[in-house]
Parts: sequence; structure tokens; C-alpha cells
Amino acid sequence: MNTPSASISRAMILAAGLGTRFKPWTDKHPKALAPVNGKSLLQRNIDYLQQYGIREIVVNVHHFADQITEALRAAKGWGSEIFISDETAAVLETGGGLKKARRWLDKAPFVLMNVDILTDMDLGAMVRDHFVHRPLVTLAVTNRSTSRYFLFDEKDHLRGWRNVNTGQERLSRPAAASPQTAAPAQPARQSGALIQKAFSGIQVIDPAIFDLMRLDGKFSTVDLYLDLAASQIIRGYDHSDSKLIDVGKPASAEEAERLFI
Repeated sequence: MNTPSASISRAMILAAGLGTRFKPWTDKHPKALAPVNGKSLLQRNIDYLQQYGIREIVVNVHHFADQITEALRAAKGWGSEIFISDETAAVLETGGGLKKARRWLDKAPFVLMNVDILTDMDLGAMVRDHFVHRPLVTLAVTNRSTSRYFLFDEKDHLRGWRNVNTGQERLSRPAAASPQTAAPAQPARQSGALIQKAFSGIQVIDPAIFDLMRLDGKFSTVDLYLDLAASQIIRGYDHSDSKLIDVGKPASAEEAERLFI
């Protein structure tokens, strides 16, 4: 039995995506309601958050938004208090969606997670790690193989991003320090010295991030984090011993049914 975390009471589930890789289901439904052994991805992640005492949840909606809001209404939030962040006018991606939901999340640290991630990671342990180290953001990561990686230094601080299929790479560079401000820690200069980890789509975030967001409208949290990592601590939390699946395609939903009963 997992011990509920008393430190965090709110989370946001990102459920506004178009789910283009999950066709034909997403031609008529939102991916958030795709079933895995009789429970939707959305319900499974609401249940997951409840295991750790998190029962106040923001859900952003865009694609077939009415189906998500109706499912939440009919199920009475599966026992959680739900706040709907409406993006029906325009999908804002992960960063823009987070910024739009600020009014529900700017009082205390919170969890942000993708609706299509299923895991048995001990979220309570991740939250405790966040409060021990106090970074701006803690990113759940693993050693699994993928095409895109976050890059970390020996202190588990975010320093860049890499796409191993295309060779594209971006390193965070510190801004020039003013005479009154101490220079931030320098990132590793050679990308080969950095450690690549696969992002799990789950993060613990300090609300101070909202005052650091310079972009408006549609933008990604990946771009946001790479910009902020030059001056802020964004830390990786490795949970490679956990079950995890990104339910991005119909075939992965079949695999999810074998992993999550």
C-alpha cells in the first residue's frame, strides 16, 4: 500500500491533444477516453493520483471536449474534484495549456502528467524527492530506449535535449550574469558527457514557474524547460524500475492491457 503524500493536493492531466497517432479511435473520440481493460486512460490516471492523496485535478480539453466533460460529469469525477480548462477555441500544447490553467495551480507545488501515460511509479517517492531538492521542476525519467531524450549532467540537472533519429540537439546555455547577480552553474560543454534519459510525461512543478513563462499562446513544456534550465534547476528523477507505457498508438493500448489489469 502506497503512503499518500500530504505535500501535494492538486494535479493537472493533459488531455487536450488530437491523438493523431491513435487513429481510428480518435476520429470519433478523444484519446483520453480510450479504454484499457474497461477503464479509460483518464479514469486510470485519476485513480493513480488518488493513491497519493491527490483529489483536486485540472483536466484540459480540446478534441471532442464534450465527451470528456460528459464522462467526468456522469462519473462524478471518479471521486475527485475536477476543474475543466477549456481549450476548445485553440489547442495550446503542453506549455500553453499549463499556463492557461494557472489560476488553479499557482498556490503550491503540483503534479503535471500526460493522460496517455500509465505507470506504477511511486509518485509519493518522487514528490518527496522534489521537496528534498527543491528544484523548479522534477521530471520523471527512465533509461528506456526512445528517439528523443532529455540530457542531464552528473547532478541530474537538465542541460539539453537530443533526437537520436535526426541528430538534432539543443543545449541549455546560461544567460550572461549581471554584476549584481552570481553566474548560474555552467552546463557541460561537451554533449557526449551528458546523460540521456527518456521523459516519462510526469513532473512535479513549483508554482514559481508561472512568473518565469515568457511565451504566450501555443508552446511546449519541452521548449520552456530548455529555456529555463539555463538559470533554474530542473532535475531528473529516475524510476527505471517501474512499469511505464506511453499509450500513443493502438498497438500500445494492447500492450497496456497486459501490463495494467
